[in-house]
Amino acid sequence: MSTKNAGLVALSMAAAGIAAPAEAQEAPKAQSPFIEGDIVRGNTPDGVTGPVCVLVNQFMRRENVIFRIRVRDVAGKPLDDRALKGIVVELADGQKFQARYAPRPPQGVITAMGLPGPTDAFWTAAWRIAENYPTGTLSYKVTATDAQGAVQDWKTFNDPRSLPTIVDGEAKFVKPPAR
Repeated sequence: MSTKNAGLVALSMAAAGIAAPAEAQEAPKAQSPFIEGDIVRGNTPDGVTGPVCVLVNQFMRRENVIFRIRVRDVAGKPLDDRALKGIVVELADGQKFQARYAPRPPQGVITAMGLPGPTDAFWTAAWRIAENYPTGTLSYKVTATDAQGAVQDWKTFNDPRSLPTIVDGEAKFVKPPAR
């Protein structure tokens, strides 16, 4: 068979889907999701200690740290609780907190601000700092598990200025005015 005919036979076989294994392309492997997040101060049953849902990394004992997390697929689409089995936030000391997926802001804020409805949806986990928790910085990681059981981790920057920091002092709680 001539070189020209051999090329045509190989092209015909490839088009028919019966190409030799060496000539077949491998199926693309699943790509890992992208995790992004931040930490903010949350409210507590005792009240608030400062602006809520504002980026911060310094907290006093008894304050509520809120981990806000978004997981996106390779196309940039946010993954919700149907696409992910769950998300866990793990502190360097081993404490773990399950995140939950929900529309944001919460209904009370929607009503108070006169919004027509939620403006976003993402994952959150909360950590109320114990009264005797030591001061200093600590790192944390976020682990997302997809519906097929694949796991993806994300860790904070390894820079003490960026890490959650527990500072000495006593949190002063204020009950927000009723609306």
